[in-house]
Formats: sequence, structure tokens, C-alpha cells
Amino acid sequence: MNASTENLAATYAPPDSGVQKRVIFASSLGTMFEWYDFFLAGSLAVQISHSIFSGVNPTAAFIFTLLSFAAGFAVRPFGALVFGRIGDMVGRKYTFLVTISLMGGATFVIGLLPGYASIGLAAPIFFVAMRMLQGLALGGEYGGAVVYVAEHSSNETRGAKTAWIQATAALGLLLSLAVILPTRYILGETSFMAWGWRVPFLVSLILLTVSLWIRVKLHESPEFERMKRKGTTSKSPISEAFGQWRNLKLVLLGLFGMVMGQAVVWYAGQFYSMFFLTQTLKVDGGTANLLIIVATIITTPFYVIFGKLSDRIGRKPVFLAGCLLAALFFFPLFKGLTHFANPALEAAQQKAPITVRADPRECSFQFNPAGASKFVSSCDIARSAITKAGLNYTDEPSSKGELAQIRIGQRVITSFDGNASNAAVLSKAFDADIAKALHDAGYETGPADPARINKPMTILLIVLLMLFGTMTYGPIAAMLVELFPSRIRYTAMSLPYHVGIGWFGGFLPAASFAISAASGDIYSGLWYPVCLAAVCFVVCLLFVKESKGADIYTSGAHQQKTA
Repeated sequence: MNASTENLAATYAPPDSGVQKRVIFASSLGTMFEWYDFFLAGSLAVQISHSIFSGVNPTAAFIFTLLSFAAGFAVRPFGALVFGRIGDMVGRKYTFLVTISLMGGATFVIGLLPGYASIGLAAPIFFVAMRMLQGLALGGEYGGAVVYVAEHSSNETRGAKTAWIQATAALGLLLSLAVILPTRYILGETSFMAWGWRVPFLVSLILLTVSLWIRVKLHESPEFERMKRKGTTSKSPISEAFGQWRNLKLVLLGLFGMVMGQAVVWYAGQFYSMFFLTQTLKVDGGTANLLIIVATIITTPFYVIFGKLSDRIGRKPVFLAGCLLAALFFFPLFKGLTHFANPALEAAQQKAPITVRADPRECSFQFNPAGASKFVSSCDIARSAITKAGLNYTDEPSSKGELAQIRIGQRVITSFDGNASNAAVLSKAFDADIAKALHDAGYETGPADPARINKPMTILLIVLLMLFGTMTYGPIAAMLVELFPSRIRYTAMSLPYHVGIGWFGGFLPAASFAISAASGDIYSGLWYPVCLAAVCFVVCLLFVKESKGADIYTSGAHQQKTA
């Protein structure tokens, strides 16, 4: 470091610890409230579909609600571009005041939105519009909060300070459940379904007021003020970040060498584990929620612990360990969930494995989330019967024209042609034969027996799955901040983050379920996060520079020299 750089670092050293604590508290609290707003739509999907999408059949209504939830993920990268550009041109503080206002306002409007019975098609249109506003706002919020905290932190403690922002996702989920569950209990199921689901959305106005009151008292980040005084802010951060190869390659490294792996590891532990418990292992929703909540509470402090560890030993060792452990242990840990959460299913799979013998030319893709497809070939009917039960099966080819057969242990059930004139009669008999064969073989097609769930061990396994996510999520904010020059930092880091989180991570449950449904293996969907985590591990190991202690107060000089 030369004399001029030393003077620059000395002149623009971060504020004292008291200011840093207020910045961390304000940024983390506001971001937690935004995650609270975002999670409400997912947690209350059943109630929203009943009110907002009641003009269509219940199955389609629920699917439309989930797609509306996904729309919030889909538009997050666009929010990253819009607000990242504003943040790099106008300022960090101003931008995340705008994003939190948009998020809180859209959430409050959802709570007031009339249902389909009152305003017809306008209800789902307005709901989707509000979800997209939420996604846009969250796309700008994360980058603003992280950059703001990072530019108020010292080079030696940046990992620990920015890790507080990472913990807000888990805290936002817990806060949403902390409001929903008591409201549901106090009002009762009937009132909650009719109108009580709106209460958590309306509460967001209070949270918005508190967040704005705290954030409006903050000052602009010292690094942005320095650039503004020196006239070095970017006039076109989007074209500079993505139109110049030296910066674009950093964006690509951020996406494929960091965020892609972090996203799938975190979503697999935090969300796919919940899906696996309820949909595959048939654990009742209340019990599964409790298990996830306990595990989330246990693991939340580890975001900061691993962020702090990255300040001591480096960002890459912590991050790479999370990706590697996830790739190695996802399969055994999810199989362990089966062992402890539904031992009857595991025993039945070992005692009476299921085989579908059919002509491969009659078999089609079994992923049918909306329930709209009609399976008529004997193969499709056989596969569909097992897939709907959420059970493992293996394929065995048969001769052309031969009706498909399902072998459950030693019992064989012959399928039927769905185009037959008496298909309805055949279907009823077929379903009865399948149900009896599964029951006799020890398969529990109903809810898992609560008395046989080993809750301590199930929580332990979920904790381990979530810990991999905290190892990747804890240091990644500091890694992204240190990767990009100050003048385009907000824009450049926000886009790869939200593409990775919103697309690779947000669509993980659907993608993994599709893989499992197509293969007949309840564990095969794990190949999605395992492969992406492994690819990210290799890219990060080979191409991402260690950035611990990097001086971000020289407008990216370190990044440009080492990239």
C-alpha cells in the first residue's frame, strides 16, 4: 500500500462503533420487516387462494396463489437493476427508504384488497401487482442494506457486521409465524379463513412506520459521500457493471461462484426440508412447522458466527465448506429424515419395494401440479397412483402392448387402459387394490404416526441441513461487497444475488419435486441442489479470490487489481 492509499484509508475510515451498531440495527430491523412482508404471502397461501382466487376451482386457485408467490421471486432481479442504479447514482440511504416504503405499502394494500366475490377478476390482478411490487422492493432492499452496513464497517470486521443482514431472512420467517399463529388461535379457524388472514398484512403498517422512523435518522454511507464529493460516482452504473468485461466477469463469478451455491444450499435446508416432511413423509403441517421453527431458532445465531469466522480465517474456507458439506451429506441427511420422521415408510420401502413394469413408449412425464393433465395409458395410470402417494418406485420395461403392472413386495396389480368404456369401474377397483396392497405391505398412505416421530433427532438433522446454509449465507454479503468497485457496487452485486436467490433458489422446491416425480425416487430431487452446490464449489475454489480484509474504501482498487 502506497502513501496516498494509506492517507485515503485513514481519511475515510469507517465511523465509530456506536454509529456502526445503530447502522446494523436499523438496516437489519428494516430488512427483517421486509422479509416478514414477503413471507406472509407464502405462509397464507391457502387463505389467500380462498378469498382472492375463489372464482376458479380450489386446486387451480391454490396453484395460482403459489405462482403469484413465485412472481415475487421472478421480478427481484429487475428490482436489483432499478434500485441498484438509483443506489449507485443517488445514494444508499435514499434508495432503501424507497424500497421499504414500497414493500410496506404493497403489503398493507393486500390486507385491504377486496376478494373475488366483491370485485371479480380485479382481485387477483391487484394481488399479483402487489406481489410484483414486493419483489421489486426486496430486489433493491438487500443490496442497499448490505452495502450500507459494509461501508460503515471496518475492513477487519465486515464479515461479522454484514452477517446480521443475512440473519434477517430467518428472523423474518419467524416473525411472520409469530404474528400468524396467535392471530389464528385467537380468532379461530373460521374467522381466520374468512377475514383474519388480513390481520398480519395490516400489522405491516406498524412495522413500516417503525422502520422508516429508525432509518430516516441515519446518514448516508461515508464511502458514497466521499465519491460524491470527489465526483467519482457512476453516471451509468448498469452499462458500466454489465457492459464492461472487467466488471461483467465479476458479476458472473458472483453468480456462479457464490450465490448459485448459497441459494440452493440455503433453500434446501430452510424450505425443501419442510416440503419433504409434509408432502413426502406425510408429517402433519403443525408438527412440521414446529420442527422447522425450533431448528430455525437454533441456527439463526450461526449466520453471525460464520460471518465472524470469515473475518478470522477467510471468506472462501467457510463458504466452500458449506457447499462441500451440502453436496456430500444432503442425501444421507434426507434419508435420515425418513428414518426418524416416518420409520414405517422406511421399513415398508425395505420390506416391500415397489416396481412399475410397463412399456416405456406408453410412459409420460408425471409432474402435474395443477391436476389438469389426464393420464390414460396403463403406464401413466400406474405411475400416477404411486406418485400421488409420494412413494419410491423403480421402472422395469415390458413388452410392447402389455398392460402395466405394479409390484408391491410379492403382490402384483395390473393397471388398465384409461380409454376403455368401463374405465371408471376399472379405476375404482384398481385404486382399491393399490390401497389394500400398500396397507398389507406396511405403507402408511395417511399422515405419519405422530407417536413414532423421533422429534429430537429430526430437529437435529434439520439443524445440520440449515447449518450448511448458514455457512454459505453468513460470509456471502462481505464476499459480494468486496468483489465490486464502490462506484457500481450496489448495482453489480444486487443482480447476481437476486438471480441466484430468486431463480436458482426460489424455484428449487418445484424443480426438485419435478425430478422426483419423473424418476420415481423421492430422493432424486436432491440432485438439483447437490449438483449446483458442487459446481459452485469448483468455480469458487478455482476462480474467486480470497477477499478477507480487502480495502473497499479505495473505490474498488483492490478488486480491480486482483480480479
